[in-house]
Amino acid sequence: MMTSECCNDIVLEGKVLAAPAPSHENHGVHFFRFFLEVPRLSGQADTLPVLIPEPMVQQVCQGETVRVRGQLRSFNNRSGVGSRLVLTVYGQEVLPPCGEAANHIALTGSLCKAPIYRRTPLGRTICDLMLAVPRRYGRTDYLPVIAWGQLAQQVRSLSTGARICLEGRLQSRIYQKVTESGTEERVAYEVSMMRLESQHEDL
Repeated sequence: MMTSECCNDIVLEGKVLAAPAPSHENHGVHFFRFFLEVPRLSGQADTLPVLIPEPMVQQVCQGETVRVRGQLRSFNNRSGVGSRLVLTVYGQEVLPPCGEAANHIALTGSLCKAPIYRRTPLGRTICDLMLAVPRRYGRTDYLPVIAWGQLAQQVRSLSTGARICLEGRLQSRIYQKVTESGTEERVAYEVSMMRLESQHEDL
């Protein structure tokens, strides 16, 4: 059960698709990136990006199954035209697998945009949220969350600034982006809400 304090905890277990590759350096620490293939109950799989510090690289080998504990982080990629929100799982622990696929995230944060409520072409109700989750040292992660059905109905009327606690899973989604140079295939990552623990409007 989550508390009202800031919460950003994720656990993934899946197959390492390729050996970790160098990503960047921060405060003298080298970071490496790899992708974890995490099966869904439907038989499909999510391909999720994981970032780890160099001392953990030896614990990750291509083709092996690992369990990763950490946080979901966001940053703005300004390398192209405009800015784009990039999500990455920051691995704080790499553990031996437990033998079952895992994809669980717990978040507590505040809505930084009004919810967007809509229906899919098949008639399913859906609500898009943007959750601001503070880190301990002052920065904030901005994390997209999607709610379906009854959960979408529960959160559709929340106001900007409302504080919510939720549990869900991190999923990947391929979409087509139209640019000046043509249509590009891109991958988006978002939290699919499975349970709403609590909610209240900030005064």
